[in-house]
Amino acid sequence: MSTDNRLKCGVAGVGYLGQHHARIYNELPQCELVGVHDTDEDRAREIADQHGCRVFGSLEELTHSCDAASVAVPTDHHRDVAVPLLEAGCHLLGEKPICNGLDEAAEILDAANRGDCIVQVGHIEHYNPVMAFLEERVTAPRYITADRLAPFNPRGTEVGVVLDLMIHDIGVILQLVRSPMIDIRSIGVSVLSGLEDIANARLEFESGCVANLNVSRVSEKKVREIRVFQSNNYLSLDFMNQKGHLLLRDGLALQREEIPIEKGEPLKLELLHFADCVLNREAPKVGGAFGMRALEIAIQITEQIREAERKALQQ
Repeated sequence: MSTDNRLKCGVAGVGYLGQHHARIYNELPQCELVGVHDTDEDRAREIADQHGCRVFGSLEELTHSCDAASVAVPTDHHRDVAVPLLEAGCHLLGEKPICNGLDEAAEILDAANRGDCIVQVGHIEHYNPVMAFLEERVTAPRYITADRLAPFNPRGTEVGVVLDLMIHDIGVILQLVRSPMIDIRSIGVSVLSGLEDIANARLEFESGCVANLNVSRVSEKKVREIRVFQSNNYLSLDFMNQKGHLLLRDGLALQREEIPIEKGEPLKLELLHFADCVLNREAPKVGGAFGMRALEIAIQITEQIREAERKALQQ
């Protein structure tokens, strides 16, 4: 650990997401942004110049200089970047999903154990102030709907929309519904990318709760909303705009209350949590095991969609 008590941080991959990791590490008083690494050296130099840090020519250089690192490379490269960092003793914040497959996820967790390192997975909505309200007020959910829509962007299309977008809501549902899952039913279609771009999943839990998840990455507008129905109230919240309302049952009527949410940048709150966990040697809110469980469900949904597609082509 750094002798000046600041956490020496690096970023592997400084594209669309990684650039913001670099910016925030440079802003956090408990962190020192030591440097960045990217296969695109010009991009790495651009980001490094913005923040006055080094460009690492290799992952090995990063591991020798940093206590902790964000991995914001494409999903299909997560394992190849994460494992060497962890084996060298570098604590890790990896963007979601933790990786492409369960075997790769297990390799990451094994490497973390060997290196005695913390792994946090970037399920960013868990650090959204909206989530804090949900965790406080959701006690016995009966029905949940989540909608996550985005315009098409070629970035992220190395995976389907379930691993790209729906996994956010899978993580949220797992956190809110503390009950074993007993059934998954899903559908999806490809529109532009060659993989599923629109998907729906219905998750049923032993408690009787049902969650219905809708995602699209070919929408005309951005939407990140969730609605939770309980026996005596209904919550409707907007993750993107960080606002919402609560409907309370009053006899046969419903009383509406606006929800006071103190707004904050979720990514900054996420990186602050990661830094605090590393500095204090505490388990993160969204650790590797949680990320692997969310990935497992996302893979089941994806496999259902693709099996249905194969059957349709055979008819």
